[in-house]
Parts: sequence; C-alpha cells; structure tokens
Amino acid sequence: MEQAVTKKKISGAPSLRFAIRAPIAFCQGCQHPFLIRIISEVIEKLDIEDKTIILPGVGCHAMLGGHIDLDSFMPTAGHGRSPDVATGVKRVLGKNAVTINIQGDGDAMAIGTESMIQAAARGERITVIMLNNQVYGTTGGQLAPTTIFGLKTTTTPGGRKPEHGYPIRTAELLARLDGVVYSARGSLTGMGNYNRTKKYVIKAIKKQMDDKGFSFVEILSACPTCWRLTPKKSIEYIDEVLVQHFPLGEIKNVE
Repeated sequence: MEQAVTKKKISGAPSLRFAIRAPIAFCQGCQHPFLIRIISEVIEKLDIEDKTIILPGVGCHAMLGGHIDLDSFMPTAGHGRSPDVATGVKRVLGKNAVTINIQGDGDAMAIGTESMIQAAARGERITVIMLNNQVYGTTGGQLAPTTIFGLKTTTTPGGRKPEHGYPIRTAELLARLDGVVYSARGSLTGMGNYNRTKKYVIKAIKKQMDDKGFSFVEILSACPTCWRLTPKKSIEYIDEVLVQHFPLGEIKNVE
C-alpha cells in the first residue's frame, strides 16, 4: 500500500489566494504570467485585496486580468487609455483605492503616450506596470516604441535601423517628470531578478498608498514567438542583449 504524502506549505510562501486556477492563455515561454504571481504575492503581502482594482490595457497583457480574482476593468478602455481610466477610478473612489495598471510597451508608449505622459506629469496617484517585450505581440510582432536596433520584426524584417526611429527608454523618460515619485526597471530571468522586480512593485504600490504621486515599474519580458527564439534563448537574449540597452534597477525614488 502506498503511503499518503502530506503536502506542506513552504514557510513564508504566499498562498496566492487571488490567482485564478485556470489554463494559462499565453504562448510557451511568455513571461507575462509571472506578473500574475508577483501581483498576487504583493497584494497578499500588503493585505490590500479589498482596495485593489486591476486595470489591464489592450494587448497580450490584457489576459492577466482574467487570471486574478480581484475587481478589474476588462479591458479598461480604448487602446492605451488605461491611465485615464485609473485617474477616474482614483478620483471617484478616493486615495484609499489602489489601482494597478498593467500595460504593454506599445499600449503604453505608442498608442497611449499622451495618456501615460499626462497622468505622470499630473502626479496621479496610480501605479503603472509596463511589460516591455519589444514588439506588438498580439497583432503579429510588429515594431514597437521600445524595439532595439537590429531586432527583426514583421515590419522591420531587416532589423530596426535609425531611420525607423530610436527605442524609447520609458523608465528614464518618466523619471524626468516632477509628478513621478518612483520609476524602476526589472526583469524575470531568474529568481534574483524576480525578487528584485517584486520589491520594485511593492515600493511602487506603497508610494501610491502613501499618496506620494505617480509610480512606475517597467519589466523586460520574453516573447519567444515573435522573437523566433526558444524560451531558453529568449531569457539569454534579455540577460545578454536587452539589459545593455535597458539597465535594470531603480531610476527614481522620491522619499
């Protein structure tokens, strides 16, 4: 007779009670689902389940909202307008509400540039988490505002060149605005980077809870499908290439 195995919860590990147990609706190797875990862990740690509203933008990242069992707008509004909706939510519900915007690089810094920049300049008490995967993943891997030189996309098959424009370093750009109190960039290419990124998200949300101003976290995220790389090679690409263009760490932290 087989002996029953008792599963024990690792001491100090979060229960992830907000994560919906459902099939993950993402490509193999996509790192977007890691943000589901980070947000679930952070909300549990800060004990803000009853205060949090998730506001996904339009893109692959929008599916994250369907995997977190919390109040959310799905999708928030027109493409790129997530910060506008978050602004309205905060002004209606007041400073006790915690809004977490989840956006992609194209959603935030192409179609939604005006919404993002103006919300940041006003110092809106919202938190934006932007997943930077270098392409428009949902619509076929086209050139994005963040695409680095040399990366081949469906609209730049020979690789991005200066005539296609220059990649936007969003975390640095937003850090220059007086309304922004926190700006950081992390990645998900190992437990060390995962834990540092989680700390950035905690700090960003605490700035909002303390009514300080606009807070922002950019996360480098793999897109094996559009990069035409294996999941393993995609992680190596982030560590060996992308971080040279998008350095990790805290860029602005106003106490």
